[in-house]
Amino acid sequence: MNASPPKAGALAGLKVVELGQLIAGPFATKTLADFGAEVIKIEPPGAGDPLRQWRLLHNGTSVWWQVQSRNKQSVVLDLRQADDRSIVRRLIDEADIVVENFKPGTMEGWGLSYEELSATNPGLLMLRISGYGQSGPYRDRPGFGVVAEAMGGLRHLTAEPGRVPVRVGVSIGDTLASLHGAIGLLMALHHRSQTVSDEAPKGRGQVVDVALYEAVFNCMESLLPEYSAFGVVREPAGSSLPGIAPSNVYACRDGHVLVAGNGDSIFRRLMTAIARDDLAHDPQLAGNTGRVARVAEIDAAIGDFTARRSVAEVLEALTAAQVPAGRIYTAKDIAEDPHYRARGMIERITTADGLTLEVPGIVPRLSLTPGRIASAAPTLGEHTQAVLAALGVKRDATP
Repeated sequence: MNASPPKAGALAGLKVVELGQLIAGPFATKTLADFGAEVIKIEPPGAGDPLRQWRLLHNGTSVWWQVQSRNKQSVVLDLRQADDRSIVRRLIDEADIVVENFKPGTMEGWGLSYEELSATNPGLLMLRISGYGQSGPYRDRPGFGVVAEAMGGLRHLTAEPGRVPVRVGVSIGDTLASLHGAIGLLMALHHRSQTVSDEAPKGRGQVVDVALYEAVFNCMESLLPEYSAFGVVREPAGSSLPGIAPSNVYACRDGHVLVAGNGDSIFRRLMTAIARDDLAHDPQLAGNTGRVARVAEIDAAIGDFTARRSVAEVLEALTAAQVPAGRIYTAKDIAEDPHYRARGMIERITTADGLTLEVPGIVPRLSLTPGRIASAAPTLGEHTQAVLAALGVKRDATP
């Protein structure tokens, strides 16, 4: 487990074995690796993690891979083979955390259940991400993030009224599950540190069970309590924010602008900025309830103001009035924005095959123990020999 130099960061010293692939498990370990955890990614022989081939490729490898797998080590082992599973067990015996996102029952079928692993490593933490969780009647169903977004309630809302629901545009269900998993691991690490004893030198380990649909559902705000209290089924509302006004996207001469004027004092400043003092000082509009009742009138007033101006002119006026507003960013807008760069949110790396690439920076920002990109994403099996040699195992370098 000591095949690479120690990494600085809040999680330096933690050893993680990643058994997952694609997005949900690997994004969680990316977060840990960004902050110094040593992450050994187990990949199957042949093509490795399918994410290596997803979306746009450079020299046969996805540029997405360069983000998802940075700071990790790649070790090729075939979990279908008993000998390779025994090597994985030895790696896990030295680890603090194991992460997997297989269908429930897969790890048990390989003899890698938490009960078996924790018997020799009692302080082990195991993050298990699956479509429906490790229990319940849907446990054995195959589950992907897009299905979880639908079951969690999100997909129903991502549409214009009366139109077909659309996906968010990124794998948000997987990412939400990953972040919940990382949070769960940090909680479990804290608990472990509080339970150190002679009987448990590392403290007590446990399982973090994250279902994709539950991670989405956890972010659905007032959806369920509104149904419970009033029988209201929240419906799609396009770009507006139902029940909170004004907050919408408005057309300008050369594009669109998002305006969020839904705070009481912000609303007054917004109406003053668009020369609608009548609305700014209307007592019926002083609070959110009154504004929601007249949201069409308010949206029309804002829309009339923006339609006669460019995006830049609208943003200049609303920024001066201290009203939250912004353009709808594309990748080009992000790459050219000075604030992104001032905050270190765009970093430049060199990939293993020599490509200079701009990638997202580290989130969140820690003042004393910041994360960093210590190494580029590995080639398939790049660290197999070094990691296995540390265990006293000799293996052919060919993935």
